Amino acid sequence: MPQTPPTTELTHRLVPSPAGRIHLVEQGSGPLVLLVHGFPESWYSWRHQLPALAAAGYRVAAVDVRGYGRSSRPGAVDAYRMRELVADNVAVVEALGEESAVVIGHDWGSPIAANSALLRPDVFRAVGLLSVPYTPRGGPRPSEVFTGMGGDEEFYVSYFQQPGRAEAEIEPEVRGWLAGIYAALSGDTMPAPDLPDPHFITRGRTMRERFPAERLPAWLSEADLDVYAGEFERTGLSGGLSRYRNMDRDWEDLAEYDGAPITQPSLFVGGALDASTAWMGDAIKAYPNTLPGLVGSHILEGCGHWIQQERPEEINRLLVDWLNSLSA
Repeated sequence: MPQTPPTTELTHRLVPSPAGRIHLVEQGSGPLVLLVHGFPESWYSWRHQLPALAAAGYRVAAVDVRGYGRSSRPGAVDAYRMRELVADNVAVVEALGEESAVVIGHDWGSPIAANSALLRPDVFRAVGLLSVPYTPRGGPRPSEVFTGMGGDEEFYVSYFQQPGRAEAEIEPEVRGWLAGIYAALSGDTMPAPDLPDPHFITRGRTMRERFPAERLPAWLSEADLDVYAGEFERTGLSGGLSRYRNMDRDWEDLAEYDGAPITQPSLFVGGALDASTAWMGDAIKAYPNTLPGLVGSHILEGCGHWIQQERPEEINRLLVDWLNSLSA
């Protein structure tokens, strides 16, 4: 079990990567743990995990994924395909002078972490997945799947596909849009089950109409919202949205990994109220085949999508116990 180091402060770094540069926030010393955020977030979504994992004896680095925060924002949409994001993660490990790391991701960071482990098992020795289960590449083209999900309405992933469309809705009032989506997917503020699902949009209308921000969730202070809003007001949303615009490219790029399992030690934690958990229940049931190295799978009752922010103490305990088991 790693020894607990002296308390250290957060250190911001810019490191070279195929994107140009990746911004990360680092704390602690010991085995390297790489934290990868989702949409629409930043390194800041790991603010509760950085000190906890550092205190447990780990060197923890939370990145801004390319397109976010202080990391580079390539202009081409196809620069955000999965293979490029995996290459960024490898570059971060190398830039920090390490040969290997444990990678943990939330939301879009979960498939980025999973594919990092799948494509580069020589670098990523274990993988933790929060909120979004691992699903191997396979089945029909993703755009075809999403088009068929909405019926008379439009699934949010389809809504995000056309460059500029979602940006035109979000960027004029970033703070309010973020407050709405955080509240809509949080366990304590999400709409009641009999209200419209915020993941679907009436054709010709906007997402914002599905999640008015009447109050902030308990985990999100006005100051926290200011941090997120400040980053996206500066960078815009195109970088983050471009991840959604590469799902068909990823399906083509990763054809050789069709149905491939991830064999390294793994962990999954989801929220019982998170739509991702409900929609992808079959993926969780398939873990004996798709994640044969699974150490633990946990569903947190009453928890929504923003799991490491909604339940920081519980997530920290699960992560530290899992990380310690890897070193035992």
